[in-house]
Amino acid sequence: MAALVSCCFGCCEDNNRGHVTLKEMPTVQLDTHHMGTDVVIVKSGKRICGTGGCIANAPLHQNKSYFEFKIQSTGVWGVGVATQKANLNQIPLGRDPHSLVLRQDGTVYHNNEEKNRLPANSLPQEGDIVGVTYDHVELNLYLNGKNMNCPASGIRGTVYPVVYVDDSAILDCQFSDFYHSPPQGYQKILFEQQIF
Repeated sequence: MAALVSCCFGCCEDNNRGHVTLKEMPTVQLDTHHMGTDVVIVKSGKRICGTGGCIANAPLHQNKSYFEFKIQSTGVWGVGVATQKANLNQIPLGRDPHSLVLRQDGTVYHNNEEKNRLPANSLPQEGDIVGVTYDHVELNLYLNGKNMNCPASGIRGTVYPVVYVDDSAILDCQFSDFYHSPPQGYQKILFEQQIF
C-alpha cells in the first residue's frame, strides 16, 4: 500500500515524470492570415467589419458541418464556403469557382451564376441568425433555425467557412455554442486531429 501511495504522489511532483502534457485544441475562428486587406476582425476572431472577406482557420473536413452568422448591422454581406484561392478583396464573393455564398439580397451565387434564392419573405434582417450546413456536396441555409430549403452546390476542393462585409455591415460568426441546434447529423467544425 505504501508503494502505491508513494507512486501516486511521486507522479505529482514538479518534474512531471510519467505525465503527458495535453495540447489545448485550437478554437475555430476567422483567420487573420486569410482576409481582405480592409477587413477588421475583433471579438477573438468572431466579428468581421470593414470591407472584404475572411475565411475561417479550419477547413470543413468532416462529412456534415454546421456554423452560424448573426447579422449585427446590415449593409452588403455574404456567408457560405470558399477555398483558399478565393479573392477576399473582391466582393461580392460568388463570382468565381472558389466561393459559394448567400448574399444579403437572398441570392446564392457560385461561379457568377445564381444557384438558388431564399423565399422573398425570408430575407435576413439585422439581428437574424443565418445557419449554414455543408456536406461536401450541398450547402443549405437556415434562418433563425428554420430550414430555408435553398440548396446550392458546385464548389470543389477543400472549403472553409467564409464571410464578407461592406457598406457598414457587421457580422458575428458562431462556430460553436450555437444560437440554434444544428440539424440532425450536423455538428460544429472539427479540426482534422479531432476527427481521427
